[in-house]
Formats: sequence, structure tokens, C-alpha cells
Amino acid sequence: MVSNPPTPSLQGALSFASDLIKIPSLSGNERDVAKRLWEEMQFLGFEQMRVDEVGNVMGVIPGEGHAPPVMFNCHLDIVAEGDHSEWDHAPFGGDITDGFLHGRGSMDIKGPLALQTHVAASMRGKCKGDLIVAHTVFEECGGWGMQHLMESKVLEPALVIIGEATDGDICIGHRGRAELEVIVTGLAGHASAPERAKNPLDILPKVLAGIEQVKNNQEEDPLLGESTLVVTDVSVTPESKNVIPDRMEIVLDWRILPHMEQDFLVKQVSDAINSHLGDGVKGYGLEVVTATETQRAYTGVTRKRDTFTPGFMMDPSDTLIRSAAKAVGKQEGSGLADVRPWAFATDGGWTHGVFGIPTLGFAPGKESFAHTNTERLSVEDARWAFKRHPDLVLAIQDGLSS
Repeated sequence: MVSNPPTPSLQGALSFASDLIKIPSLSGNERDVAKRLWEEMQFLGFEQMRVDEVGNVMGVIPGEGHAPPVMFNCHLDIVAEGDHSEWDHAPFGGDITDGFLHGRGSMDIKGPLALQTHVAASMRGKCKGDLIVAHTVFEECGGWGMQHLMESKVLEPALVIIGEATDGDICIGHRGRAELEVIVTGLAGHASAPERAKNPLDILPKVLAGIEQVKNNQEEDPLLGESTLVVTDVSVTPESKNVIPDRMEIVLDWRILPHMEQDFLVKQVSDAINSHLGDGVKGYGLEVVTATETQRAYTGVTRKRDTFTPGFMMDPSDTLIRSAAKAVGKQEGSGLADVRPWAFATDGGWTHGVFGIPTLGFAPGKESFAHTNTERLSVEDARWAFKRHPDLVLAIQDGLSS
């Protein structure tokens, strides 16, 4: 901690965000952006700073009282930028012009990350309890950073505020995502002699009929809407054009409601496909599994993980949510902030969906700009959010203490 930390400011936050945008940080390659974040947190006087085994960066602004700790969270990684020629502003330029911060990560999520970090530092001597800042890795690939942080119990916040774009609303949940693989095995053979082979493609229509049955019987939530299931890929091996394959893989993308667990999903698909295959299909094997991916953190740690992001949903009538909506208000005038779910998944699926920690989202930024070549963050929206964050934290700490 520096002896006389500087005064945090919106201008400082925007300058910091511009620096971060200039540093590419795909999932697993967040080292340089983590280093720049560490420097900024040191400069701002954070205490109890640390980088954990997978590369999450965290620090604390100590509170003046005994209120339970609140945690700010954003992520360090971004999605790929695509063709640079398709951007009006360089994706890694960090331009601040025409009233916007431009570039990959400007609103998802380096702009809000910079705001959270500077807001936290500005609350030194004002918080009634500790204010934790923890910015995590691999959010864009299933949230390994947050999963690891929660499992390690290094930090145990009473509530988490996520900086994913909410356009100034209070967001309280989202659907999760499961990626399943349907694997059908048969017997390979030469294409000139199909009678000596068992071609998995021959039973593809029946397999798809089973998947369609599940797709057409999805559950619905009054706030989150309906879970959705779609086939996103079909592949065979071997891929030679004159060989009958012995293996077919079908990839399913399932946007799930919070209570839907992996074993339940796998069983539903397996049972439905088997009901369409019946006893008349002999010589084929069928397996339905959750897809997996081996991920490597920039620290060198590796882990094989299920391709599964949990969903979550807070009760909109919860006292903490109502207090948050009142504290934030509306940018255009009086009244409570709107309370709604996100349309996309966040690390809240881990903090609340799995570990039960109350979680909400608040940040500037329009969801429609995420992952696009027009990604931008309004400076005016950032200014308003910068001013509203302190009242949000204080209201939540009051609510947690009551």
C-alpha cells in the first residue's frame, strides 16, 4: 500500500480502462492485463493484494465498521476481436472519442472493471465493512477463475456485485449453459461395401427425432423465459470421403434454468433418443455426456472442466435487491432501477447458483454491443454509474447488517 494513495476519479478510471483495452487478453492469456491491474491496485492503495493459482487478481479496501464484506467482480479475459478491418475504431486502440470508450473489452468488461476498481479505492474510510475487488480469469470459457476462487474459500463475501453490462439496471440472474455430446458408434467399412459396416449416419434421423422431442418439451420460468436446446454441430470420424465412419458426434447447446443439473440433462436426452431407436437398431452404441475441455491458465495450472455454466436467479422481492434498486435509481430521473435478468451467462452462476452467495449485477453498457465489432461504452453512462456505485455499496452493507 502506498503511503498517500491518489484520489480515484472517473477520468483516472477511463484512462486505466483505455490502457487495459490496449492489452489483448484472450482466456488463458491474461498475464499482461493482470500485471497492469496489479500496478493500478497498488497505485490506488489496495491492501491484502494477491494473485491466486489460476491468475485471479484481488485486493481489499478495509471497512471502518463491522458490516459483512461486499465483493466487486469483473473478468480479465475477452473474446477474439475478429477482422480488424471490420472495426471503425481499432479493437486494441482504447480510443476515447465522440463520447465513447471504444474497443474490445470496452464494455465487456474492462471499462466496468476499471470503474469498479477506482470506485472501491474512492470508498476508503467510507465503507462500513470490507470492500473486496476480485477480477477473475476464464469467464468467457465457463468461469474457471470464479469457480476456483469460490472453491478455495480465500475470499468469503456476503454479497457479490458483478460488472457485466446492465445498462444501469439491477440484474439478478440468467440462464445457464450446458454443452452435451451425443456419441453414436458403429462399424467402419469401405464405402463400396456398406453391407459390411454399421454407419452411424443411417440412424441420424432417429437420433435427431429424440433430440427434437426434448427440444419441444422445455421448462419455462416467468422471469428467465424458456430453456432452449439446439444442435450446433454434427461430425464423423474417420473423415475420409470413401470410408463409412464408425463414430458420429452431435453437439447440443442447452440454455438451462438454474435448477437443471447435468445428470438430469444427460438422462433426458439419452432416454428420449433410446425411445426413438427402440429395439430394432442393433450393432450401434450410444453415449450422451457433458462435453469437457482442458484449460490452461496463464500461471501454468491446467484443469479438465465440464463445458457447463450454471444459471442462477435471485428473488426480485429480496430486501437486498429492493435496497439496491432504490440506491441506484434511474439515470433519467426519479424511481427505482429496473430489476431483471441478464440475457447471457456470467460468473454469478458460480457465486450464487453453486455457492449460494447473494449476487447482483450493476454496470453501464448495453448488452447489444457485447462481442461485436462496434463494442463501446458511453462516457456519460460511465460517469453516472461511477457516482451510483458508492450508494449501492453502502445500501447493501446496511442491508446485510440489519
